[in-house]
Amino acid sequence: MDTIASLFSFITTPVSWIIVQFHSLYGAVFGPDSGWAWGLSIVSLVILIRICLIPLFVKQIKATRGMQALQPKMKAIQERYKNDKQRQSEEMMKLYKETGTNPLSSCLPILAQSPFFFALYHVLANIANGETIGVLNQQLVNSAREAEIFGAPIAAKFTDSAEKVASLGASITDVRIVTAIMIIMMSLSQFYTQRQLMQKNVDLSVKTPFMQQQKMLMYIFPVIFAVMGINFPVGVLVYWLTTNVWTMGQQMYVINQNPTPGSKAQDQYLTRLLKHISSHGEVKGKGKKKVVAAIVAKGPDRNDNERKFITALTKQGLAAQTDGSVIKSSEATADSDAASGGAAKRQQPKRQSKSQRQSPTKPSPKK
Repeated sequence: MDTIASLFSFITTPVSWIIVQFHSLYGAVFGPDSGWAWGLSIVSLVILIRICLIPLFVKQIKATRGMQALQPKMKAIQERYKNDKQRQSEEMMKLYKETGTNPLSSCLPILAQSPFFFALYHVLANIANGETIGVLNQQLVNSAREAEIFGAPIAAKFTDSAEKVASLGASITDVRIVTAIMIIMMSLSQFYTQRQLMQKNVDLSVKTPFMQQQKMLMYIFPVIFAVMGINFPVGVLVYWLTTNVWTMGQQMYVINQNPTPGSKAQDQYLTRLLKHISSHGEVKGKGKKKVVAAIVAKGPDRNDNERKFITALTKQGLAAQTDGSVIKSSEATADSDAASGGAAKRQQPKRQSKSQRQSPTKPSPKK
């Protein structure tokens, strides 16, 4: 791990500088040698990084949904060219190009965050060894090395020996209890995040290998975190637990406000939207109007959730409009009649009497 972390040494100076700036802020409140000052500095580093990664997170959401939508076509290509792997790859690339989908986009936040993670690991490893790094001078290194979070030094690991932990001024029992709790919380938050995605934000009408892969990752990732976690310093566990909690909260917001079409979350969102319309008699908010307008624009291509929503509006005597608003059904009918009725009346021929219809047309007399 040290070898991998050293590859990201180019970013250790910026990471150490950010930590020092936050430490100077929190140190004024909790004391410069406090574990809270150093721990909150790491938490603040995570929050700053994740705020900067929000645009990539939006791209990740779009890419994931694009991949979900392409799964039936991808499966058809695999079955059609199952004996020709080269042609299969060419058709897949063609499909990605035509739809503007990039499979790697769903990994962007993790890839972008990796340099900061390894840089922080490298910084904490140097602190544990009492070595300066980046803008951390010897005084700051000694302060961080002895700072404790619930009795565990931020540079200590679950696998450290009792002698090494004692050199940091702590007991092996405290370190292992704190690190074990943090590893469990880290793994559970990862599991819940993936489970939430699978149960609520996946189009259940489409059964594809992509869903099976996501289900496998739901169980594999927490195990990977647990195995790797025993080799992480407490400071890195603070970092990773914070980023997991951020991801979980960010995903909950997206699922509630912008769910995947056809998913259980969309059904719940449209149920809430229906209650909102029922209580106010109109659609309030640009976001809600955009959702209604998008459903109207789909027409016959609506999924079951969207059809149920439109049907429920109709039963309440309401009709959704193309601009995302709703009006009473009687008004919609009247508008339709006004638009087409007048023209139809002008085009109707003059009614004839029965005798006129039966009598033959007489030729005009000759002069």
